[in-house]
Amino acid sequence: MFKKLDDVEKRFIELSTLLADPNVTANAKSYTNYMKEYSSLKELVDIYRRYKKINEDFDSTKKMVDTEKDPGLLEMAKAELPDLEKRLHQLESDLKFALLPKDPNDEKNIIVEIRAGAGGDESSLFTESLYTMYLKYAQKNGWQVEAMSLNAGNVGGFKEVIFGIRGSKVFSKLKYESGVHRVQRVPKTETQGRIHTSTVTVAVLPEVEEIDINVNQIDLKIDVFRSGGPGGQSVNTTDSAVRITHVPTGVVVVCQDEKSQIKNKAKALKILYARLYDAEMTRQQNELSSQRRSQIGTGDRSERIRTYNFPQGRVTDHRIGLTLYQIDKIMGGDLDELISPLTTHYQAEALKSQ
Repeated sequence: MFKKLDDVEKRFIELSTLLADPNVTANAKSYTNYMKEYSSLKELVDIYRRYKKINEDFDSTKKMVDTEKDPGLLEMAKAELPDLEKRLHQLESDLKFALLPKDPNDEKNIIVEIRAGAGGDESSLFTESLYTMYLKYAQKNGWQVEAMSLNAGNVGGFKEVIFGIRGSKVFSKLKYESGVHRVQRVPKTETQGRIHTSTVTVAVLPEVEEIDINVNQIDLKIDVFRSGGPGGQSVNTTDSAVRITHVPTGVVVVCQDEKSQIKNKAKALKILYARLYDAEMTRQQNELSSQRRSQIGTGDRSERIRTYNFPQGRVTDHRIGLTLYQIDKIMGGDLDELISPLTTHYQAEALKSQ
């Protein structure tokens, strides 16, 4: 492990020199590629340098314990040694996590699809609640959100909402949100105060470009039509809505929220590419052994991953057995107390397979 870390540090130093070279900075493509590599190594190198510094301190302190004659200095060294050893073990653990193979999608932006499941109108209302929760989380992280497709429910909320989130390491943060989210609460439509149980499905897809996935344009059937439902004066009176069908797979995407046919087509293609890429990734994962699949941790979308119980004020993530009595904070976009333990759990599972 330490030979590999030495090589990484050498490459990091080399990149630092390259990024200061005027010939490199004058070439935008080279500079961008080097900067990406530099940024990807920085966290690991920082941890390794801290480890080496603490290791030096530990060795010198241990030597002092073995050789020091002065009682006062000896006592001081003995008192410092356990703390240094603890910090050393923690940094070694951090290094192992940092050396885990990176998910190639972690740096990507995402497309989120939230759909009402069982529970009728209440499911549509909770779809809107989850949409708002993710919007607030994105806002707290300084990410940009783009609504892509909104399908209104019968009494409010959404039957389906599709939106994009752009920012730093968005997929790495939200990839574990895919799955079935269950809500237990008294619906707005309930007149007798009974608690209902409903479900909503969430799919988090890495956003990809056409170059990331092989899509033959002759396999795409593109139809345009007049938008339906509520809209502005142009939305419902021109053929601005776009339906794209990927004929080989039967995947269909419809976008009709924009007044511009061009904008609707661009959004529909983004969603289509993301769905096709996700389907290919799922196919590849299914070819792996069952043990390896369990450690990928992206979440089966048929799996109930979380329950939001409003009467008890609790949120339970069933994958790691975590229950938090902070439902108002979580629905307000404070998701890190759920996301951080999930990330740690799946990292630990991945470490076991190394």
